[in-house]
Formats: sequence, C-alpha cells, structure tokens
Amino acid sequence: MAQEVAAMADDPETQEAAFSAPMAFGTAGMRGVIGAGIGRMNIYTVRQATEGLARFMDTLDATQKQAGVAISFDSRYMSAEFAQEAAGVLGAHGIPSFLFDSLRPTPELSFAVRHLQTYAGIMITASHNPKQYNGYKIYGPDGGQMPPEESDRITDYVRSATDLFSIASLDVHELRAQKLLTLIGEDVDEAYYAAVATVTINHDLIATTGKDMSLIYTPLHGTGRIPAQMVLRNAGFANFQLVAKQAVADPEFATVPFPNPEFAQAFDMAIELGKASQADVLIATDPDADRLGTAVWTGEGYQLLTGNQIASLLLHYILEARKQAGTLPANGAVVKSIVSTELATAIAEDYGMAMIDVETGFKFIGDQIKQYEETGAHEFLFGFEESYGYLIKPFVRDKDAIQSTVLLAEVAAYYKSQNMTLWDGIQALYARYGHFAEKTVGVDFEGIEGPAQMAALMTKFREHQPADFAGVAIARVEDYKTQTTTTADGTQTPIDMPVSDVLKYILADGTWIAIRPSGTEPKVKFYVGTSAATEAAADQKLADFEAALHAFRTEA
Repeated sequence: MAQEVAAMADDPETQEAAFSAPMAFGTAGMRGVIGAGIGRMNIYTVRQATEGLARFMDTLDATQKQAGVAISFDSRYMSAEFAQEAAGVLGAHGIPSFLFDSLRPTPELSFAVRHLQTYAGIMITASHNPKQYNGYKIYGPDGGQMPPEESDRITDYVRSATDLFSIASLDVHELRAQKLLTLIGEDVDEAYYAAVATVTINHDLIATTGKDMSLIYTPLHGTGRIPAQMVLRNAGFANFQLVAKQAVADPEFATVPFPNPEFAQAFDMAIELGKASQADVLIATDPDADRLGTAVWTGEGYQLLTGNQIASLLLHYILEARKQAGTLPANGAVVKSIVSTELATAIAEDYGMAMIDVETGFKFIGDQIKQYEETGAHEFLFGFEESYGYLIKPFVRDKDAIQSTVLLAEVAAYYKSQNMTLWDGIQALYARYGHFAEKTVGVDFEGIEGPAQMAALMTKFREHQPADFAGVAIARVEDYKTQTTTTADGTQTPIDMPVSDVLKYILADGTWIAIRPSGTEPKVKFYVGTSAATEAAADQKLADFEAALHAFRTEA
C-alpha cells in the first residue's frame, strides 16, 4: 500500500488533485483515497472533519455535548488510527468518546448511538470502495446520518477549520486520564445481537427446514465475520460455512479486485465452496457490513441476484409471514429510494401497505422512520435501496447487512420448505406481478476536472430535454434540484422533498429513467426500470431504453 501511495504521489496530475482542492464534505461525510494532501484521507483531514463536528457540538447545551460520540471503524488501512484521531480532537473540546475496542460494522455503530444515547456517531469506512480508499461518516442522535440542517452547519464548521496543522488533539493517555475516552465492545455486541434476534419471524420454520439448510457466508475481509456468524447461530441456522480466506480482516482485500457484493468476482470463492458442499444460498457482505449480495442455486449453477430482486424477496416474505402470523399492521409502510424497483411497490400494494418513495440516501429512509415514530401515521415494515442496502427493524437507522443476512436465510428456508430455491422465488414473484427489469450504469469522471464534467452533463440533460426514449413519449419529468414535476403539457407541480441533483423521467408505458451524480464516488449514475408480461419482453425493453439513453448522453 505504501509503495502504491508513493507511486501516486510522483504523478503530477495526482499531486494536483491531492493539493488543489479540499476533500468534499457533504451530507454523507467524506470518502477518498488515502494519502497526503488536503484532497486525501489522512490524519489531518480527519482532524478537520472532527473539528467541524466538535465546534458544532460546542454550540449545544451541556447535556447534549456531554452525551458524547460513539466511534467505530472497519478493516481498512488507517481506520483504527483515524478513529483514535477523531477521539483526540473531540477530547480537546471536552467531548467524551465511546470507541469500539476493535472493528465493528456500520449498522452496529448506528445501533450504539441509540443504545448508549450519545449525541453523535462517527464511522470510519469507505464501504465497498477499493483498498486505496477510506472514509468518514457522521451519525445523529437517532442513529441515522445527520439531518440536512445539522449536517449543513457541521459542513460550515469543517470548512472554517482551514489550518489543518493547528487543530488541537489529545493523545489516548490524556483522554483516558481525563475520562474522555471509554472503550466499548462486548456489552454493545450483546445488546445488538439481542435486537437482531427479533428480526426472524417464523421460528418453527427455522427449527425444521432452516437448521439443516446449507449456507455459505463471506465477509469479504471485513467486519461481518463475527456478527454474521453469531446471529445465524443464535437464530438456529447450524449448517453454514465461512469462506475461510475471506474471513481474514485484510485491508488489502487480497482475494477480490473490489470488495463489493454486487460484483460477480466477489463470489468466486463462495461459489467454489458452494459447489463442493451443494449449498442452497451464498451470502456476501461488504467490508463495513451494511450491504448484502447473494448468489442462489438455480438447479444448474449459482445466479447472482440484483439488489432489487433481493429486496423484493425480503419484502414479500415479511408481508406474507406477518400476514400468516396475524401481525401485519393496517397502517404498515415500506420505504424505498426513487431509483429502486417498482416490483416492490406492486408487492406492497397487493398486501394493502403504503409505499413511500424518498430520495437516494438511507438517511432519508431514517427520516421517514423518525416521522412515523413521532406521528404514528405508519408502522415501518421495511426499507431499501437498489444498491444492495436493506433495513428490516429500525433499532438501526442505516443499511444493515447483519439483519439482512439472518432474514435472507429465513427466506431461503421458506422456499426450501416448498422445494423451491430463492431463484424459483423471484420467478414466482414475476409470474404474479409481472416481469420487472432494472439496470444501473455508472460513468466515471476521475481527476480534478471530474466534478465540473459531471455538472456539465447534468446541465445538458436539463437544457436539452429529450422528447422520448426509444420512441416512447415522456409523460412527466421530476427534477429534484428545482423540486418540480413537469408533465408533457407543461403543467408544473412542486415536489415535497429536499433539494437533490436528480432527474427522473417517467415514460408513457410506465418505464422510468433517472440520472444522478453519485454521493460517494466520482461518477454519474444512470438508472432504467421497466416491466412487461414476459421476461424476454422486459429484457428487450430494458436494452432498448438503455441504448436510447446512451445515444442521447453521448450526442455532441
């Protein structure tokens, strides 16, 4: 890693990118390549980010400030060091820290904020990015990422801390001497595992079919190894194996090019082990264990499911199992991002449940949960994003791959009890609700010019409105930056959502197309979602719309 960083530092373009502009600090914190420079992840930029949080907390009342900050970190290079640096800066402001004694998943950090009743949380992680990256995320008192108003104020404080070398920080001995640092670990683990134990629904099903079902799990060198095993075992799933080489918390991610469970290569070792043991289902979680992917047996081999397919299976099972158990509420609500599958909408409506669409970012799902708790308008049943993030129970307020692991195992047992696989299960949903097909394409904009190029592309779509895609007319355009919906006849209505740089086209046949810059990577994401009566027809429509979108994007 050090050699790679040194080689990057010798490149003039890399040097310019590292020192010409500070790291972007947004609503989800910051993420970037580890290295020297104001535009890189290092102890000084971590101190700067924490100084911003600390200055904000200095404005709070004494009780809120003294509630402190929970801190966790993943298996990446410098994660433990960055976590200690954060505690040091907070301590210099007299703010207590509750630091995990070793790596823990992002969802457990969210849980810890709520469990310990701290005012904030810090998670050091770059999620599923390559090994060169690390990141920094701030959580609020409810365990979700900071709401926009507080986040904007913190961002202002971060940007005002311009002298990175003068930021005060206490070392660990000073922190302990002043009782400003408390190490946490197994006590929080046990509480989190007890909460996850409430996620499973049909215990008789697990005790009969689930206990013998064969399952392979890989944490992809990250934080999921211990908690995933614990919750599976506690639930009654006894017949599971780890991918041993990927169970090592290795910051090199030596066995995978990208530690991302949505990529096929991440499952190579799991598939090899699965074939040898005839496993029913393979599960992978990313390094901070907030995202989950799966490969399922089709009868001929293992097939990766998309995030939308996994979410649809989880949702259908939750609603059906709770209906059978008599615990399905009349005011239940499912929450998904605006770029996620409409199959989930069809499922929710079939069971009489509300489907609520929010902007991309799990913080917006967390905001909905908080509103439901305050108003009683709905009971939260499930939340998800197409990018492999799911939440079943709201004792966590972010994506939770540990919860998802144990529930997906239960869903697999449900279908196995009917002599079906998860692959059969998704086909059954298509047969019932129609064949839905979705695709996400990311276009990278690396380098110092990347942000300007991304902005120019979004401007192009706004200023040169296409009349149709693949010959299908646009029925309405939703622009979340101007917060307006415009129909084909020019009628405009407001969108009651926060400002966000997203465009979404809804076509006359129900197909939708969305464009948005990523909040965590230098890329613009293009989404297409459509449906048809047959799989072949849905796939053809998807290909046609994707080609039309590409043609418009690359014109002039």
